[in-house]
Amino acid sequence: MSRIGKKPVELPKGVTAEINGQTVEVKGPKGARSFTATDDVSVALEEGSVRVTPRGSSKRARQQWGMTRSMIENLTVGVSEGFKKELEIQGVGYRAAMQGKTLKLSLGYSHEVNFETPEGVTITAPKQTEIVVEGIDQQLVGQVASDIREWRRPEPYKGKGIRYKGEYVFRKEGKKK
Repeated sequence: MSRIGKKPVELPKGVTAEINGQTVEVKGPKGARSFTATDDVSVALEEGSVRVTPRGSSKRARQQWGMTRSMIENLTVGVSEGFKKELEIQGVGYRAAMQGKTLKLSLGYSHEVNFETPEGVTITAPKQTEIVVEGIDQQLVGQVASDIREWRRPEPYKGKGIRYKGEYVFRKEGKKK
């Protein structure tokens, strides 16, 4: 029995949900998102909450039960609060700046890296060494943050590079004489 799937998804104030067949559409102050569930689960709207139940007891139905409930909860959190990933830049001369919809990164290469902001995501650089990625789609926010981090991952000897805020970078000892 799924511990996650058993719980109903509570809809916060200002968030509405509509169910058309297997498609759940959630609207809130930050926007609207939708998710189409598989035929292995049934989705029902009950006085201010969305409940997901499996159809049958097959392994696939039980897998989809918890996953569908998590996806619907992520939709409600996204349209009400939004998602946010913070990145830090460490290294001498490494910096970031926004120029219109383009993130300009100086990361020790012979050229500047220009990262175009995708649709549905907001990127800001409050300081030269900080980048904040925000949006209502959790997957897209995480993917954009990962793509930015990929330009210069933190290296283990000096710790230089782009890292998530609060990320621990395993440090190695350098050469000895």
